[in-house]
Amino acid sequence: MSHTVLISGGAGFIGQRLCRALLLQGSTVRIIDNFNAQIHATDSLASDLAPNVELIRGDVRDRDALKRALAGVNAVVHLAAETGTGQSMYEIERYFSVNVQGTATLLDLLQNDDCGQNLSSIVVASSRAVYGEGAYACIVHGKVFPQQRDRAQMAAGEFEPHCPECSAALTLLPTPEVAPFMPMSMYGLTKQVQEQAVLLFARTRNINGFGLRYQNVYGPGQSLKNPYTGILAVFSNLARQNQGIEIYEDGLESRDFVYIDDVVEATMRSINHAGKFVGAINIGSGQATSVTTVAEEIRAFFNSQSSIGVTGAFRVGDIRHNIADIALARQILDFSPSVAFKDGLANFLQWASEQPAEDRAAYTRSVNELTSKGLMGSSSKS
Repeated sequence: MSHTVLISGGAGFIGQRLCRALLLQGSTVRIIDNFNAQIHATDSLASDLAPNVELIRGDVRDRDALKRALAGVNAVVHLAAETGTGQSMYEIERYFSVNVQGTATLLDLLQNDDCGQNLSSIVVASSRAVYGEGAYACIVHGKVFPQQRDRAQMAAGEFEPHCPECSAALTLLPTPEVAPFMPMSMYGLTKQVQEQAVLLFARTRNINGFGLRYQNVYGPGQSLKNPYTGILAVFSNLARQNQGIEIYEDGLESRDFVYIDDVVEATMRSINHAGKFVGAINIGSGQATSVTTVAEEIRAFFNSQSSIGVTGAFRVGDIRHNIADIALARQILDFSPSVAFKDGLANFLQWASEQPAEDRAAYTRSVNELTSKGLMGSSSKS
């Protein structure tokens, strides 16, 4: 397929994997990336990519750099974003500036400049964070979508969300794309705006538009030093050094972990989609894994002496569980995840074992920042 694809944030974890897939199919690939030190381990592309892609070093908010990057493209994959859920709750201006204003600048150029005249498709990395707690079942009221958990209840050790109608206990359900927007972090709110702006633009221009609501993406190549995203990275660093692993809440909170190769496959299918489509699609595994299970698997892999402590601490803005309904991905993209979490985790941990271990100073600093901003709490049952 001989067309030109721009990947904003293309030097990141997902972006570099996506570059390789696009090059394999014969696409011309261009990247714009500012190599943010919090996200990137290095300030350069991988050696196999550097000669084969056009790199524009620049911030997605830099109109001149972005205009150069967009020149003549047929498709845009918009990955550039700030991604720390907890950090977004106090670095509010920066998150809105990068995620919302950066997207606005991109769309403004595509609409008002000649650089958008050949565009046929735009894909944005959205997030399951737009749902907040997502879908649950109440024995009385059926499918419900709980509000943000009450801080006083969590302080009392009651971590599960309750029915918003009758306060009854709930059962977790897969969350479909038709679930209401209920983001519970500033990050989630910026991703909602980002996604909806891109989809509105696509509808207006009569081009394909995909808002891919990625679940918890993991795999070899993800940042091991960013303390604001990725419990797998944090836990693996601690386990390799036989340091204590501290788990928030009661350890039963769960996430839908989706392997990087599956994310790239779904993204490629969106870029290459032959039909007409504008909308949001969940990209996940469709399975929930508890945080305690993650910690135990990591400790066992490294034969670590790390203790695993359930602290009862909690972060304001965190969700309790998530699991994606991936029926629409199967219908529209003919996509089903192929990598089971246990296998993907082993791949990640083998790769991580070959990387330099990061000390816990950055992680400790991130927790201290949240605490100082009043965004951490502690359960009386801890």
